[in-house]
Amino acid sequence: MLIHGAFADGSSWDGVVERLRRAGYPVLAPANPLRGLAGDAAYVHSVLKSVQGPIVLVGHSYGGAVISEAAVGDDRVKALVFVAAFSPEAGESALGLSGKFPGSTLGSALKNVPFPLPGGGSGTDQYIELDKFHDQFAADVPRSVTDLMAAAQRPVAASALQEKATEAAWKTIPAWTLISTEDRNIPPAVQRFMAKRAHAHTVEVKASHAVAVSQPGAVSRLIEQAARSAGASTTADSPSGESLADTGSGQRTTHAVALGGIATASVAAGTAVVLLGRRWRAQADGDN
Repeated sequence: MLIHGAFADGSSWDGVVERLRRAGYPVLAPANPLRGLAGDAAYVHSVLKSVQGPIVLVGHSYGGAVISEAAVGDDRVKALVFVAAFSPEAGESALGLSGKFPGSTLGSALKNVPFPLPGGGSGTDQYIELDKFHDQFAADVPRSVTDLMAAAQRPVAASALQEKATEAAWKTIPAWTLISTEDRNIPPAVQRFMAKRAHAHTVEVKASHAVAVSQPGAVSRLIEQAARSAGASTTADSPSGESLADTGSGQRTTHAVALGGIATASVAAGTAVVLLGRRWRAQADGDN
């Protein structure tokens, strides 16, 4: 199961999903609400409950904080994969961690937009300025692609980045981390700090924050490592030939998901789930 982060949506995992499916893995990439850490984690946890079989839970950026809370108490989650992502300790926020070491230029690239709250009052949504999106978020992705990404970006509530984590699933679930060394959102030093304390299996890739878009091959290979270590099987391993896991409704679907904040490889032993998502009309090619 792939969980995207801020300023993206499920289609940001497009290239990763294609590669994982080609390798025989079932994939689910649900939308991350981006409204608040506790609420977003509760939502993702509810999606987890609709899936049968072992799960590899993957998070990008803020999505890493979400999966670290969502996985607590679900023994079907066999591995966590953090892709240029936050993995906070209880009491830490994404905003606080991003400033732990120098290097983030995100603050000066943000545009704040107020939005009404259901009970009255207002909150603040944060977008990356359109003319700054490429350099800030995805400098190694063609502008023809990042122009589309910028226009379709999903904002994150400022309060979500400020909200402190209450759980840390990486303390009890094996973790893998991909560090993007050219990241301008989460400084590489911050990513290394979090990976070290989580005792994560770590790889470093010369890539922007949008590494799942620019180098989907590297991301999918790390997810496959986590899946193999977790003992999860591909659909090709299923003696029955089934390729989908049952959801709560009993429905089956055979389509894959695409990019946007980032997705997560839901791996079932002999069964699988695939969620249809929106794909970018263009993406960086190649098996980087």
